[in-house]
Amino acid sequence: MNRNIIFALVGGLVAGFLAGYFVFSGDSREATGAAPVSSAPVMPAPSLGGSLPGAVAAGGMPTAPALPNAEAQARIARIETAVLANPKDHDAWVALGNEYFDSHLAQKAVDAYGKALALKPDDPNVLTDQGVMYRQLGQFDKALATFQKANKLEPAHAQSLFNMGVVYANDLHQPEEAAKAWNKILTLAPGSEQAAQARQMLSQIKK
Repeated sequence: MNRNIIFALVGGLVAGFLAGYFVFSGDSREATGAAPVSSAPVMPAPSLGGSLPGAVAAGGMPTAPALPNAEAQARIARIETAVLANPKDHDAWVALGNEYFDSHLAQKAVDAYGKALALKPDDPNVLTDQGVMYRQLGQFDKALATFQKANKLEPAHAQSLFNMGVVYANDLHQPEEAAKAWNKILTLAPGSEQAAQARQMLSQIKK
């Protein structure tokens, strides 16, 4: 099941439009069964929409995260107990990171994904989700480095490529580098959902 979630990012390339969507990796998020995060669509998106509490605002500073609801808190407590009992359980760390991600607890998500990556360092999907959380914290250089590492491990990894372009265009103001990342998607995965989004973003930066 494709669980790519599209987030609208703040900061327009043209009036009334945002620079792009942020995508987390679907594959690393299958284990939890948690409800997907939603974000408010500004441009038409082929995936989900809604607000993203804790997102980085236009000035580059993250807003305050929303507290997880009771159901999410219960899931988090169960998984926290599991990783305390077995700290070498890679899948449990990933599941915990996903719960923190969906609850907008960005630093905790980064740390949990870091524990998972310490056990299995070559997972581009977990790296991609960790990069999204670095971006939510306003740590754009770390987000970019994490996406680059994911893409080095798997050159055709469309999510990490697309997110690299978003950070370049929206946060680091390097549209030429963004175009390189998005054009690479068109070459390596022309029929993917990310390729369709990349075409939209490329049309915006050309304007």
